[in-house]
Amino acid sequence: MEKIFIIAEAGVNHNGSVKAAKKMIDVAREAGADAVKFQTFKAEEVISRHAPKAEYQRERTDKNESFLDMVKKLELDAKTHEELFNYCRKKRILFMSSPFDLHSIDLLNNLGVKIFKIPSGEITNLPFLKKIGSLKKKIILSTGMSDLAEIKKALGILVKAGTPKQDITVLHCNTEYPTPIKDVNLLAMLTIKNRLKVNVGYSDHTLGIEFPIAAAALGARVIEKHFTLNKNMDGPDHKASLEPDELQSMIRAIRKVEKGLGNGIKQVTPSESKNKMVARKSIVAKRDISAGEKFCEENITVKRPAKGISPMEWNKVLGVKAKRNFKKDEFIEI
Repeated sequence: MEKIFIIAEAGVNHNGSVKAAKKMIDVAREAGADAVKFQTFKAEEVISRHAPKAEYQRERTDKNESFLDMVKKLELDAKTHEELFNYCRKKRILFMSSPFDLHSIDLLNNLGVKIFKIPSGEITNLPFLKKIGSLKKKIILSTGMSDLAEIKKALGILVKAGTPKQDITVLHCNTEYPTPIKDVNLLAMLTIKNRLKVNVGYSDHTLGIEFPIAAAALGARVIEKHFTLNKNMDGPDHKASLEPDELQSMIRAIRKVEKGLGNGIKQVTPSESKNKMVARKSIVAKRDISAGEKFCEENITVKRPAKGISPMEWNKVLGVKAKRNFKKDEFIEI
């Protein structure tokens, strides 16, 4: 990942429609994302019939509908996965999907998925982590609702299962939709990087685009953001997602920041070199100076441009006798 890897998170915002999913792939490709990511699950293997909805899900979906019934409507079968995988290949954008159960890991692996994304909720699922780690693929691990100790333990499981640490990128994340600004805690991404010595990134659930851009400036190597075709569509995640024009604006801004980060070497750039002479200064005559007169603070000063002796040589000039007459503002020579 030489450049920031941007994942446009379609998630379940297709509402179970293949047509909508393909349209989302088109939108992600046009916006400039590197990958578009869905979610892969067998609802009955992931959710018990007694599992409650999250608060944000209750607010945005039918209150009389169970969590299991809500998720069943968003499930994509194996044939649909293959269709979307091939459509992504045709559109030249990487297909990704987060598995939520062991069966779904197999489905994605058999499909030929190159990067496995582990969702935040599975960070404490040991059998799940062991299975993904054993595939020895690139892994992106989201860390919402977890602390540093849990992240470290999950990393250990993945590495022990067979995936080299350098092939794992850990995403700082907050699992609230939308995330309150006071809980973003973006600097935690740097804590993860420095304490666990891993590549890091950021999965954003805020309402705007500011924090993914800030994450890019802080050194995120992967950035993930939910998007939708329309925030007013029915479903649990649309309200906290970006619309197509917002996704495009976010990616454009991230690419600008990425370009502006440069190589970290402090040196004169080609664009500013032409201004060097104009902006810097030289030692000049403060007033008319006669030959033989000693240069002192009363008869020399510093002014633009930088065509003469640098002011850094000030102490070397003081006390030297003028070899000729100098007019006011004339460059001093010694």
